[in-house]
Amino acid sequence: MLCLRRVCLLTLRGHQARTLSRDLLSSQISSCTHEDEVFSLVGRNKARLSEKHVGIALNTLWQLQKKKPHLSRTNDYIRNHSQFLTLCILAENKVERMEDEAIVDTLYSILRLNVEDHSSLAEVLVTEAWKRVERQVLLSLPALSKFALCLYKQRRHSSPVIGKVAHIVDTKLDSIQDIRVLSVLMISISDVISQSFQDRLLLKAGQLLEVKDELHFNYAKRMLQFLQSVKLRNHPLLEKCNEIFLKSVSRLDIHSINLIFGLYEQLGFDSAEFRLVAKQLLSETVDDYNDPEVFSKLFSVLGPMAESKVRDRLLVTAAHLAEEFSYYQVLVILKAMQKMKCRHSHLLEKLASVLHTHLDSYHVLQLVKLTQYLVALHCQDLELLAKLKMLLFGFLKSSVVPAETAAIIRALAMLPSVQVDEVIINKAATVLPQCRLHHLSCIATALVKWNHYDQLHWQNSSELCAKLLQRVNDCGVQRLQKANNLNLLLEELTHVNAEWFEEVLSEETVAVCQRLIDQITWANVLQLSFFLMKTNLHCPSLLDRIATVTVENINKIHPFEIYFILFLFSALNYDPPASEELFAICIQHLTSNLSCFETHHLVLLGHVLAVAGYFPPLLITRIFNVSFLSKLYSQLEVLPDTLKQRVRFCLMKLNRAVCLECPEFHIPWFHERYCQRVFRNSNGRISPLRQHMHRILTEILGGSHYARMSVLTPYYYEIDFECVLDENKTSVSSMAQKIPAEDVNGIHLSHDVKDEGRKALPPGVQRIALEFLDSKAFSKYSRHLKGETAVRKRHLEMLGYRVVQIPHFEWNSMVLSTEGEQAEYLRRHLYGIQ
Repeated sequence: MLCLRRVCLLTLRGHQARTLSRDLLSSQISSCTHEDEVFSLVGRNKARLSEKHVGIALNTLWQLQKKKPHLSRTNDYIRNHSQFLTLCILAENKVERMEDEAIVDTLYSILRLNVEDHSSLAEVLVTEAWKRVERQVLLSLPALSKFALCLYKQRRHSSPVIGKVAHIVDTKLDSIQDIRVLSVLMISISDVISQSFQDRLLLKAGQLLEVKDELHFNYAKRMLQFLQSVKLRNHPLLEKCNEIFLKSVSRLDIHSINLIFGLYEQLGFDSAEFRLVAKQLLSETVDDYNDPEVFSKLFSVLGPMAESKVRDRLLVTAAHLAEEFSYYQVLVILKAMQKMKCRHSHLLEKLASVLHTHLDSYHVLQLVKLTQYLVALHCQDLELLAKLKMLLFGFLKSSVVPAETAAIIRALAMLPSVQVDEVIINKAATVLPQCRLHHLSCIATALVKWNHYDQLHWQNSSELCAKLLQRVNDCGVQRLQKANNLNLLLEELTHVNAEWFEEVLSEETVAVCQRLIDQITWANVLQLSFFLMKTNLHCPSLLDRIATVTVENINKIHPFEIYFILFLFSALNYDPPASEELFAICIQHLTSNLSCFETHHLVLLGHVLAVAGYFPPLLITRIFNVSFLSKLYSQLEVLPDTLKQRVRFCLMKLNRAVCLECPEFHIPWFHERYCQRVFRNSNGRISPLRQHMHRILTEILGGSHYARMSVLTPYYYEIDFECVLDENKTSVSSMAQKIPAEDVNGIHLSHDVKDEGRKALPPGVQRIALEFLDSKAFSKYSRHLKGETAVRKRHLEMLGYRVVQIPHFEWNSMVLSTEGEQAEYLRRHLYGIQ
């Protein structure tokens, strides 16, 4: 008995010693500070390594790399080390004995160390983890999210195992309270989820992002990646993510900022506030970036919004680094230059020189983008453009994808002296039946350009172009006639942007939308509004339906989307049956959510409402406030030039409207200098049509001094012609009115803003503003005045004018084919003769 007890004690002590030894080895591996230390321990203890030691060793190797900057990591050295191969073999042999978390950690670590996605170890780990998911063993949500991320990194986006993961997430969604876990899972399963599941995920994400504790910006970044993956612009979620970025700006590096800007661009979202803080942060460190990869990201983000001095430094550095740029970095630089509208000849020459060695590295759609950038920047390297042409032709011959074929044809049409030939014609004809509307518009745009050029130069191919263009038109009409799903149609229309579409298919498209009018819901009303705005079409039935859906679902529609809906009604000057109810409900919803808008968006909103004749006091007093305007002017500096000019112009028009229509607000007119600068920089040329009308007017009124041309009114409306008639309908000379006139670019600055230059007219005397209205003043295919023209008439009448409008469709009609008929027409309108 004593002997047996002695044997048991010796066995127990041996087991404890081995356990302590193994725990000590685990601790030693975990505490290593260099990969060589890990490999040394592995080499000395091969026989003693358990599955736990192997997992710890591989995880430690990744953690050591993770701490290093990207450019200092030694992944290649680790993967090629003999002891790393030993670890991989051991892991492969011991995988079935590994714990759930160890399997996922090991898979994650080797993938982060850039081991091949389909290496034998990766395959074995995925298979084992999949088995445990199927057996419902691997159900820890953090482990599941990490496993899902590994599958995503391996591009198994639509694999059965991802479907299984999505099913587990679906059943456990209510219990997920960790935004980190949820954000990873959302990205990983984005390709296999239904619309209803997507909506539940977005709702849950919105709830978790509302937590008051400071959240890491990576969680918000993943949310943007999810939205980009499902091609959805969800304003509430985007705004929450943007707030997290603003709070975390001090921790953002150039890589994160570049990624955020890229995702914002793809999602059609912008934040002037984030642009401003990013600009300030990056401008301070612009000289610290000399690595080509990092600098290309800096140039992409900072270049389009940099001030002149910083911009010049960026251009100099870019030229200095040009020969070190990779093929992709050259593309990034050129894209930024196009945004900057920068034709820096020296930099462009250096980039073109580098491109000669890189052209073979681009895939076909990158070549299409490259062509677009080089043509926009007026590249003069004809040899480079000729190489591009040959490469594109080569890709065109082998292309079988309609979208790709259409993009190549559009790019070829951009290049100089590319003659359309049978290869292009036959290839286009082959893919036409499979093309979506966007692809058809690309092909049509190219054919129209070639057809015009061929008529001038190579008339032999003009007939081929014309015949194919007719087939393109027919295919577009047929595709529209087959449409039975409004959501799918609107998705296609989002990407169509060509004159061809507006001329050939816009009316047909409206007819289809009317046929599908019952499918208009709060979820697609914004896209439909965008389409009607883009086409400038006046369709009462669709507009009435949009108004009804908006009123009934006001709480489901984001305030920023309501702005665009109101913009449609304001711009088209259309009053639906319940117009006052529509605007009242929308304005109430908007003014309750003004925090959703950035400063420049509030200005645009104010202008849209002013055109429609609405001036909400809360909005007006908020805009015309010193602190608000100061913030606006600072943010304008980082906006794209086109948007910046539009906001400034809208602020001026809003200021004018408030002064004229709401004097009770006591808002001063502060755009005098702005308007003078705009008109001094304007073209100032007088069209032949105006000269012709002026000549007729002088004959009617009795002399040139009775009809003044291109007159600026108070508040800077420019009117085509001004004349004055007394109570007897007799012309009054401008000299008799004693109006001081300053001539700027052919425009008479006849009165200042306070109207001190002209005295009040005697009773019965009329000051007449006569204006010619071209097609831009009306909705397309309609005689319905647009909003800006209507408000202009309203304001001129407030300034004391009787406004006479001459529509183009009357002036250019056969009824007024002679000068005598035109003179009689003007006489009747001037003198109010029926």
